[in-house]
Amino acid sequence: MFRSSRPSRRAVLAGFGAAALLGTAMAVPHATASPRTGADAPERLAAPAAAELAGALRGELGARSAGSYYDAAHRALVVNVLDRAAARQAEEHGARARIVRHSLRELGAAQRVLERRATIAGTSWSADPRSNRVEVVADRTVRGAALARLRAVVDGLGDRASLRRVPGELAPSLSGGDGIRRSGGGCSLGFNVVKDGKPYFLTAGHCGKAGSVWSPTSGSAVGTMEDSRFPGDDFALVRYTANTAHPSEVNLYNGTAQPITKAGEAIVGQKIQRSGRTTQLRGGEVMALDATVNYQQGTVKGLIKAAVCADRGDSGGSMFAGDTALGLTSGGTIGCGGGRKGPMYFQPVTEALTAYGAGIH
Repeated sequence: MFRSSRPSRRAVLAGFGAAALLGTAMAVPHATASPRTGADAPERLAAPAAAELAGALRGELGARSAGSYYDAAHRALVVNVLDRAAARQAEEHGARARIVRHSLRELGAAQRVLERRATIAGTSWSADPRSNRVEVVADRTVRGAALARLRAVVDGLGDRASLRRVPGELAPSLSGGDGIRRSGGGCSLGFNVVKDGKPYFLTAGHCGKAGSVWSPTSGSAVGTMEDSRFPGDDFALVRYTANTAHPSEVNLYNGTAQPITKAGEAIVGQKIQRSGRTTQLRGGEVMALDATVNYQQGTVKGLIKAAVCADRGDSGGSMFAGDTALGLTSGGTIGCGGGRKGPMYFQPVTEALTAYGAGIH
């Protein structure tokens, strides 16, 4: 479904972010705060409000904050902190707080070690605010000497990191909302956007190169790719060249569509949906932010990691929550059989919008 957008300002990331790897390492035991009840209970928050509160608290707590996530069951923001004074401060603002062992500085340092010593195709890593560790993922292609090297690096990080094997292969899921194609391959349309008053759409950068011509899965050409960024990032901009309807909505593959009115930042624990031409509409949950993925084709950083499935042909497709655009399908462990839930990785849509000076309208 060819869709569109008003320029949106990039929000502060809630949870772990590469730009906020500050903190003081304190050896304190893990301690999860129980939900408060009665008159002292925090106000129940929707995920967008929790993301906004997380950004505000990270600025206020500074180095004493160690990430956050959304508790969907209790509709509450959980903030990791390093001391009891910070916990009280977070709770005064309506969040739940828990004291954790590792600061953002420690977890950031662990990720930099992985980047220097274990950038191996078929691996990914991201800071998990629930476990207060860096979770390292290795697919089935990582074996032999490469797997031994990865295990040694992870073991050397102690309780700051853990290793998880996943079936399948971490790969860009080439080919989203509505299907789109070019000569030599297909992808999915992410979101319709507007730049300088003209209609464009976003998709994944690995789908094609600047100058490639794009069409619906059946029909004549509707657009030309003006820019493509991959690896490093994974987003691309296609300019409409035909008089084609481009509503700001996502195909739900049940005869209806979800209107998209804005772009926003994801938060760990948030329930999301993704739409793509191959596996259509699927639901899941955000697992981590600022993830690094080492595809065979190169490394992509700053991705959203989610427990949701996708398959080849879904690349570039829409990741969203209600009327809010969140991301573009990049890749992960391919397939939806057997109840598989990824992990899949998504390019934050706000980064693409900022790079291109575009917006949801």
